[in-house]
Amino acid sequence: MEISTLTVYHCLVFVWYFFVVYAIAHVRTEERPSEVFLYGGQWKYLTVLNLVLQAVFHGVSFLADVLRLIKKLRCAKCVISSRDLLFSVLAFPVSTFVSISFWILYTYNRELVYPKSLDGVIPLWLNHAMHTAVLPIAVLEILVTPHRYPAKKKGLILLGCVFLLYISWVLWIYYVTGEWVYPLFALFNPAGLVAFFAGSLGVIITFYNFGEFLNRMIWGDAIVILDYRQKGK
Repeated sequence: MEISTLTVYHCLVFVWYFFVVYAIAHVRTEERPSEVFLYGGQWKYLTVLNLVLQAVFHGVSFLADVLRLIKKLRCAKCVISSRDLLFSVLAFPVSTFVSISFWILYTYNRELVYPKSLDGVIPLWLNHAMHTAVLPIAVLEILVTPHRYPAKKKGLILLGCVFLLYISWVLWIYYVTGEWVYPLFALFNPAGLVAFFAGSLGVIITFYNFGEFLNRMIWGDAIVILDYRQKGK
């Protein structure tokens, strides 16, 4: 894809995610079911955190494209490195995990992840923006531009650290409020909860590897971040 077209694309997706984050952050307080929006508000949900992550990633991608357009190649190389790390370790595996796990659990028993009471608070289009659109957008990102993945050990360590941070946040909320972020967690005893979290980590690592596989299949192993000697693209 031409750099000018890519710039427009990343700008549009950034604006889209910014709009979605704004929309979910401004759900009217008086309409929020109290049993859902307790301590931590919507910022305790992985879905909402993922929206912020996607907005940040596409903002960084847009910046990298602009720097390439104006021939600021040294700055662009640094931003592109950050962009690739953000995409490979977080943006792709988290969005894939959010979309697939949500719809599997929703189909099984929606009350475990998205109580029916939310239908009167969150519009259908916003639900799909949060849980459906994130997956094809993540896959499309791999199709439109190559990304350099970090060394496998480094990538998995970073992913694991972020996963543990989120689990710590979930456990802290339970400690403070006595309520689980997702009703699903109340079904498990402590050992079962540990097994569930470990299984979730295994799934998200699988998605990390799948993203790396797709990237390699489409773009090959040798991906040059940027050549300073290039004067064009």
